[in-house]
Amino acid sequence: MKIVFFAHPTFLNHQSMPRFAKMLAEGMKARHHEVEIWSPKEYFHKFPLKENLKKWMGYIDQYLIFPVQVRRKKKALPRETLFVFTDHALGPWVKLVADKPHVVHCHDFLAQRSALNEIEENKTSWTGKQYQALIRNGYSTGKNFISVSEKTKQDLSKFIKVNPARSEVVYNGLNQQFLPHDADNARKLLSKEINLQIGDGYILHVGGNQWYKNRIGVIEIYNAWRKTSGAALPLLLVGQAPLSALEKVFEASPFKSDIHFIKNASDNIVKLAYCGARAFLFPSLAEGFGWPIAEAMASGCPVITTHEAPMTEVAGKAAYYISKRPTEGEQVEKWAFKSAAVLQQLLTLQPEERKKMIKKGIDNAKRFDKNLALDNIEQIYIEILHSYKNS
Repeated sequence: MKIVFFAHPTFLNHQSMPRFAKMLAEGMKARHHEVEIWSPKEYFHKFPLKENLKKWMGYIDQYLIFPVQVRRKKKALPRETLFVFTDHALGPWVKLVADKPHVVHCHDFLAQRSALNEIEENKTSWTGKQYQALIRNGYSTGKNFISVSEKTKQDLSKFIKVNPARSEVVYNGLNQQFLPHDADNARKLLSKEINLQIGDGYILHVGGNQWYKNRIGVIEIYNAWRKTSGAALPLLLVGQAPLSALEKVFEASPFKSDIHFIKNASDNIVKLAYCGARAFLFPSLAEGFGWPIAEAMASGCPVITTHEAPMTEVAGKAAYYISKRPTEGEQVEKWAFKSAAVLQQLLTLQPEERKKMIKKGIDNAKRFDKNLALDNIEQIYIEILHSYKNS
């Protein structure tokens, strides 16, 4: 089977989507399919301009120059080629091959929902709304879709006007190997890497500065837990350097000396952090899937997350759940203390109960095997291409 993958341009410096595209391409190559990856090259974007102007130059590369190149290149391809869009955010290009065998991978519709004023925590500018409309008008011409969760599939059905020929769910497969290790040894190794004394363990969060990751809520829960528990485990936030709003919450914390931002962490540091944590705290407001939940569980780390889909899809019956952080100030404090009580419950489990919890998590994470996901995706690709041959 000949497969052409459409991917985000490398000059945008995205992380998760290029990893996903690479996983698909390498996975299909390993299954003996002929693979090409198409993405816009940097022409106008490379000009030495201010960042806001570079963004518009990037749009010229993506939406004016690249479509011309696609129209030319697709003429040389065999009729049985399958075109795969690795992210529905590449929607403006779907129209270029809408009459050919194709499939669109869908991750999350948070930006789309925000543009329609459905998410109070994330306001969208007028230009942002126009851009999301352009994306929506593009992927709406698609006929075949693969979503990473049932929640994403449900959101997709709200945005497309016509029932698709095919809409499937394939859960993400972990694109790295996460395994449980001795917690004490993991802490010793991590301590050397980050130069912190963490021998008694710590509470962990892994995530970026996206609004839905709720890093502010992580610190709010930690503050409430410290005030009520009398315990003093440190909090490690692995991810990007904090933005100003998070920095303010950090500076105001009476426990800020025990809150540590681990920036630009290597894959090895992330893996050690999961293995050595006493608890993984993941109070996301929303997700498309929720990779860190599966990563933590596979590493033998108990998880606390939000009782909302798709976090509930990923964590199943193997996590402790808390409610979603409210937006009103007075309710936020109550939420933080209720969540802190759940954290304390997890941290004070008896050794045998903790072992059972860890085993549940490890068993649950086996659902997210990369090869299983790729096998399922390959079968859908084959069936889609076959349906076009018979039409």
